[in-house]
Formats: sequence, structure tokens, C-alpha cells
Amino acid sequence: MKIAFVGKGGSGKTTLSSLFIRHLAQTGRPVVAVDADINQHLGTALGLDDRAAAALPAMGAQLPAIKDWLRGDNPRIGSAAEMVKTTPPGRGSRLIGLTDENPIHAACAREVPGLPGLRLMATGPFEESDLGVACYHSKVGAVEMYLNHLVDGAGEYLVVDMTAGSDSFASGLFTRFDMTFLVAEPTRKGVGVYRQYRDYARDWGVSLAVVGNKVQGGDDIEFLREHVGADLLTWTVQSDFVRACEKGRSPGFETLEPANRAALEELVRAADATYEHRDWERYTAQMVEFHLKNAHGWANAKIGVDLTEQVDSAFVLGPHAISAAA
Repeated sequence: MKIAFVGKGGSGKTTLSSLFIRHLAQTGRPVVAVDADINQHLGTALGLDDRAAAALPAMGAQLPAIKDWLRGDNPRIGSAAEMVKTTPPGRGSRLIGLTDENPIHAACAREVPGLPGLRLMATGPFEESDLGVACYHSKVGAVEMYLNHLVDGAGEYLVVDMTAGSDSFASGLFTRFDMTFLVAEPTRKGVGVYRQYRDYARDWGVSLAVVGNKVQGGDDIEFLREHVGADLLTWTVQSDFVRACEKGRSPGFETLEPANRAALEELVRAADATYEHRDWERYTAQMVEFHLKNAHGWANAKIGVDLTEQVDSAFVLGPHAISAAA
């Protein structure tokens, strides 16, 4: 399952995504976690010290090598330099299995002590050379390319901590997920981001569920129900466990409050249910649609070739594609 966490800045998006990732890993499920937020805090939220978190390899810095490996011997892609973030896979492309050993995982993914089965990747922060000349989408493009070539299975989880607000709509990345969890505080600003995200995603079939955060009582729950309706899936309450983690302490995950643990399991159930309705043809069609938009909008002019010719109309991403390649 491909899962995104989104929400207003300061809503607790990274904290909640880290709790979800810990819960998956602690219960033996294979997980790849990606920090795709411009503020790179997922590593420390998962228990890495500042030094180890800062040492995570940046996916953005590995983009040329990622492109070259994914291209494989796809005859529609002349070179890695002709690949852009939306370039779709086709016959001859290399595909990614979530639990695979491959050059991308080897270069970018790192284990987190105490969380077996978890691989952590990060897009990487802005460098000095980026300031004033690059936008953060140049970093997140590596994540979009990874998702476009990923064939995940039931019981496997890719969890992406996204940029705050509705910034992910600046690319087709928002359509790449089976489930999007929007973290909302019980405040007007918190539910405001929900409305914006819901309205943008309406025409794209995005599965969106709201997770209330920092809930202190029945009044907060009623506020969320009033403003997000049936999209409210569950909520978390104030947490001594989280407060201890934010102070740099390392309490055992078993001390997480039962109500919050139950909320995390509700997220797992909601994510698992999406796999029953996985539509690889629709997923591939959306991927192609965004690639054609980007090709006509800017990429053809920048790269100097007609990137619409990269589309392999006979190709559909999915487990059958891996079998065919093998």
C-alpha cells in the first residue's frame, strides 16, 4: 500500500506518520518510509539522533543514478538525461519491489535501530547551491519517479511524509497513493487545509481520510465531525509518549497510550482495504496523463526532445509487468 501523510504545518503530520511507521514495523510489517517534507524531521521522529538523521543519503542527489537504473533497456528512453520526474515505465524499464535489494535501496535507504523491517529514505534538504535557484519539487521528483516504478504487494507499506499544506498538488504526486491521511487539528485552520485538499483531489479519485490530532475531548471530536463529516476516520489524543520523544527521551513504544494505538490500527485497516480495489490500469493512465501534461507544459522545451514518445501505450504497471520482465 502506498500511503501519504499530509496536513497543515504544525498539525503533527510528521509525528503521526512516525507513529504509524513505528506501529507497522513493530508489528512485523515491511515498510519503506520516505521523508518528502521540506523540513526533514522524520528521521529524528523515528528515533535517530540528529547526526544520524542528517547523514541520511539524499534521494535528490542520487537522481541521475536512479534514472539510469530505472531506464533499463527501455527503447523509448534515449538516455537518463531524457528522463524527467514523470517519465513513465514501459517495456524494458526496471521496476521496484518494496522488499527488493536494488541499487536505489542500497544507495538511499537506511535501517533504523529498533525498527526491524523498516527502510528509511529522505529526499534531502535544500543545499546552499539550491537557494534562490531551485524549488523543492526538484528534490521530490525522485520520490515521484520511485512511485511510478513501484510494484507493491498486499501487506507491504510505503509511507511518505509529504510537504505541508496543499503543495503536493504542484506535481502529480498526489495521485500516486492508495490512501492519503490528512492530519487535522480541531481548529479552523486545521480543517481549512482539509477543504482545500478535498476540493483539489475531488476529480482524481484520491482516497482521503482525516485523522484528528491533539484531541482533548468530546467538543474537539464534534468540531471535526461538523467540518469534515464522514471523512473523519479516527483521532489521537494528547500523548505523554510523544511529549517524551520530543524531549529527546526514548520511551518504549509499548507505553504509547491504548487509545492512540487503537487509532493507528484503524489507519492500518483503512490502508489495507484499499488494496482490494487496486486498479493498476487507472494508476498507469493517471501517470501517463501527468507525463503528457509536463511534456507539453515545459519538459519538451527543456530536454529538447518530444517526451510524449516515451509513453508505451501497451504497458500497464503491476505484478504482471514484473513477471513479464523476469
